[in-house]
Amino acid sequence: MYFIGVDLGTSAVKLLLMDEEGKIVNIVSREYPLYFPHPGWSEQKPEDWWEQSKEGIRELVKDVDKSQVAGISFGGQMHGLVILDENDNVIRPAILWNDGRTANIAFAGFTAPKILWVKENEPDNFAKICKIMLPKDYLAYRLSGAFVSDYSDASGMLLMDVKNKCWSKEMAEICGISLEMLPELHESFDAVGTLKPEAAAELGLPETCK
Repeated sequence: MYFIGVDLGTSAVKLLLMDEEGKIVNIVSREYPLYFPHPGWSEQKPEDWWEQSKEGIRELVKDVDKSQVAGISFGGQMHGLVILDENDNVIRPAILWNDGRTANIAFAGFTAPKILWVKENEPDNFAKICKIMLPKDYLAYRLSGAFVSDYSDASGMLLMDVKNKCWSKEMAEICGISLEMLPELHESFDAVGTLKPEAAAELGLPETCK
């Protein structure tokens, strides 16, 4: 069996293929643009992550038996804001972890201040929000349809009741969002779904891949 590791970085997605004994079989890196529309701002297009990740996975597994790929795991840039509408379309470019527009006492990189910035500065976009997620969770969602995040990354969004391992209703109210807009929380080692049929077909991987 083979396993894929996906590291969604700020400048590139790095992908690793290893076998069940932990031996590295292949490594691939695919770059994508970084945008600075104003001084101190930092954005990327989630669609670029998706396209380059797909191309990278295809390249990663081109010389192995794809039917033996059993799992995909994700890591990467934290605290960015990805927002989707009711049709799962990306509403605006992702506001990244290193974006400074929200300048606040907590830390400009956290996710909650980014939500407030959209609410105050882009009310039309804010009104369209149905799902809020982190960058790496967007990739997992596109591949599996599972709207999820892990406790570790979620704890850095300033939206979580860390002690009770759940989303904070108080913080959601402060940001003007509902808890339903936030992903289901899991441990980082949990298997949260399998590949969607269309994603499996596009990548040439089995639908049983978790």
